[in-house]
Amino acid sequence: MKESAESLNFIEHIIEEDLANGFPQEKLRFRFPPEPNGYLHIGHAASICLNFGLGEKYNAPVNLRFDDTNPSKEEQEYVDAIKRDIAWLGFRWANERYASDYFQQLYDWAIKLIKEDKAYVDEQTSEQIASQKGTPTTPGTDSPYRNRPIAESLDLFERMKNGAFPAGTYVLRAKIDMASPNMHMRDPIMYRIINAHHHRTGNDWCIYPMYDWAHGESDYVEQVSHSLCTLEFKAHRELYDWYLDQIYDTSLLRPKQREFARRNLSYTVMSKRKLLELVQNKVVSGWDDPRMPTISGLRRRGYTPTAIRKFSDLAGIAKRDNVTDVSLLEFCVREDLNKSATRVMAVLNPVKLVITNYPEGQTELLQLENNPEAANSGTHEVPFTRELFIEREDFKEDGGKNFFRLSLGAEVRLKSAYIIKGESVIKDDFGNILEIHCTYDPETRSGSGTTGSERKVKGTLHWVSIAHAINAEVREYDRLFLDEAPDAHEEKGFMEFINPESLKVIKEAYCEPFLAKATLNDKFQFQRLGYFTLDPDSKDGKLVFNKTVGLKDTWAKQNTQTPVQNQPKTQNQPSPQGERKALNEIQQIGKKLTNLSGEKLETAMNSIKEFAEEVTYEELEPLFGTAAKKVGTRIAVLLSVGVLIKNGQAKTQAILDFIESGKADENEILRAEAEKIG
Repeated sequence: MKESAESLNFIEHIIEEDLANGFPQEKLRFRFPPEPNGYLHIGHAASICLNFGLGEKYNAPVNLRFDDTNPSKEEQEYVDAIKRDIAWLGFRWANERYASDYFQQLYDWAIKLIKEDKAYVDEQTSEQIASQKGTPTTPGTDSPYRNRPIAESLDLFERMKNGAFPAGTYVLRAKIDMASPNMHMRDPIMYRIINAHHHRTGNDWCIYPMYDWAHGESDYVEQVSHSLCTLEFKAHRELYDWYLDQIYDTSLLRPKQREFARRNLSYTVMSKRKLLELVQNKVVSGWDDPRMPTISGLRRRGYTPTAIRKFSDLAGIAKRDNVTDVSLLEFCVREDLNKSATRVMAVLNPVKLVITNYPEGQTELLQLENNPEAANSGTHEVPFTRELFIEREDFKEDGGKNFFRLSLGAEVRLKSAYIIKGESVIKDDFGNILEIHCTYDPETRSGSGTTGSERKVKGTLHWVSIAHAINAEVREYDRLFLDEAPDAHEEKGFMEFINPESLKVIKEAYCEPFLAKATLNDKFQFQRLGYFTLDPDSKDGKLVFNKTVGLKDTWAKQNTQTPVQNQPKTQNQPSPQGERKALNEIQQIGKKLTNLSGEKLETAMNSIKEFAEEVTYEELEPLFGTAAKKVGTRIAVLLSVGVLIKNGQAKTQAILDFIESGKADENEILRAEAEKIG
């Protein structure tokens, strides 16, 4: 029985519609096409889960195809890391493919286009070509080499392939339409010269295909039925189809490109270039630093495949870009670890506790439940003695009526042990507490079945026997950035928002002896502290634990102005988890506009117009007073005004004044948009 239509995401609706219209299910084919120029991050997990999830749902093959068309940035290390991450998430690919597998076929098809006068060799600089592209509001101009004789282009292209020219001297461009409203169609570059060693083909090639040329044709070779891309490729779809038109054989399956929104996460950056910058500047220790949003970083921090797949499911597949609150990701791992992590005791900020009426030299082996959430998880032994470590913050000499931990004259229970009562303290000459002395009630041992064992007190503390404690280093992680959107500011770079307190290293933590046998695959809940996992730096008997996540979302309490959404949504709800209001999205994109050009600028402007469909005049009007120096935001507001007017909004005096200010601005795009709606 098929799922109800309400439970399907929009990509599944497309596939179901194709099947209903007669597309054979056995011809369904999918692919995940990463470029091996960095490590995969949580944003890629959305695409991985989507493509491989569709493969599982429809019993269809999913290829892992590496887009290895830029040897200057690609390395075998990244290929290996990508394969490792996908396998760790629990997915298996049908075939391992590379764009480089098709270099000869792509070259042969390029020759075909040249012979049909649909491609030509251009020898202008990249700056000259860019200047001729025009803008989203003005057409481009023809290259002086656009009508170069076919034979001459064929000769030059072959010599480019054979290494006769240095990089940057020639490119092959498709001959389409320099006046197209879609800037991607304005004679895009198909090949460029790169004199670099390729990790698979060595030095066999001196020219390499651009992604747009390699992408659709590789889908075609592999007979991929549904080529699923992130939203920035929506404007590329026309070019994707044009390229296919040139080589399509009607006896074969024709791929269909469809787009979904990329996964953005609050309090981090998702650009591989920016993540690489963090690595190169040693802000983090590497791609797998537990503060990084990479899958390898999350794995090292203690995240589970189940949690990441659950997060992708709850966040959903959206039609437009949005930002998902990192609290949802933390909710997913917290929920999963609560079910699976073994409960242990560790003390991170120790103070000595002496039970004065407990026999000296005596050791009891008490039973600690491994996981109360997991049936039949069993117990393990923990030694109890006269001298213990407890957390320093768990004691106050005079705690007052709202302090439910240990204080003088008050009682608390030691986890899985006895009820104790604070009696006195020993301090050093500076007033620092060196020892806490207490007494215990021997009739109150947990699980003993005595009347005293049932006695209730308000607080329970974790502890570690000093005589049996094992030393460990503990690394506590906070968010790497202090700002919700660190790369969305016009006047500041993302590196300015680094959280200086994102890593706290505790060199002298003490753990119960059970943890001496911990392995890298084990997950632990340190009682009352959070979830932890062993770090690969552990060696030679020295244990290093990483804090995965706390028991509760403490960040929400510290940042009350930041909306935190840490409850799951069902997949049939209309908007993805953490999606922000359309006006906020317009402002965030606007802040980046002045840093964009060409096709990226066009894509961003189109996104603003899409969001503007959901904005009211009352929401937009306060932004008419945006400072003149915030040009990107003013362009975004003006684009939104244009959409409102198109949809019937009357031109108020405030709108007219805002348009006139745009016409008088020095920025070409702002002036052009103001003229269009003025």
